[in-house]
Order: sequence, then structure tokens, then C-alpha cells
Amino acid sequence: MKSRIIVWVLFYASTLVAAGGAIWFVGDLNANKWIVPTIAPPAWLFGPVWTILYLLIATSGYRISSLKSSNLKNIALGLWALQMCLNTLWTPVFFGAFDLQGALGIIVILWLTIVSYIVVSFKIDRASSYLFMPYWVWVSFATALNFSYILVNPSI
Repeated sequence: MKSRIIVWVLFYASTLVAAGGAIWFVGDLNANKWIVPTIAPPAWLFGPVWTILYLLIATSGYRISSLKSSNLKNIALGLWALQMCLNTLWTPVFFGAFDLQGALGIIVILWLTIVSYIVVSFKIDRASSYLFMPYWVWVSFATALNFSYILVNPSI
């Protein structure tokens, strides 16, 4: 029981690290003189959405880690870890380095990793797969939003 609690804490701590890293970089996009695309949601929406998504992401990873051994378990956990790294990396590239093209490349790879995780986890624990679907929807939108920033800010 103690080891399950430790694993649970590690999954949730991982998402807190990703969320916490964003605090250092997220600021006022207008400070960059960027034109904000019309599809951009209000800034207040990001906090509640990401809070819910990180809880779903951590729960999904924890569920996979709790499963009995499977050929796909290690692949799913590897994809979970990879998407967490890419998720964490996107924020400083977009908001810190102001690199819209670099951020787009990262988020496309993130999107592909999320899709791969959903497919693999579906084969071993459907609930874990379903927990990732809102995240996939949000990252799909975020990918379009990142691309929209490139379109409306061509000189950056």
C-alpha cells in the first residue's frame, strides 16, 4: 500500500512540475508585441483547464503503472513520460524564447505522442485512454492556436 501511495504521489508531482514550470514563462503576450489570434480563448480559462487536464493526465499514468505486467505497459509509460517532457518543454520555447516555429514543432510531436499513448493505453486499460482524450482535444486546439500565432505574426 505504501508503494502505491508513493507511485501516486510521483505521477501527480510530475504534473505539478510541468505546471510549475509554466509559471516562470507565461506572461503577457502583448509585451512581445504579438498579435493575438481571434481563436485565442480568454487568459483566465487556461488555469482551470490545465488543472483539470493535469489531474486526468496523472490519473491515467498512475492507472497504467498500477496494472499487472503487460508487453505494452512499458511502452505506455514511456509515452506518458515523453508527453510530459514535451508538455513541459513547449512553454519555455513559446513564452520564454518566443520561438513560435520551434514551439509548433514541439506541440506537433506532443500531439503525436498523445495519440500514440491513447492507442497503446486503450489496448491495456481503456479508462486510462479515455482520461487522455480531453488532453488530446485541448492540445489539438493549442496546436491550431500556435499555428494561428505564426499566421498573424509572420515577421516573428
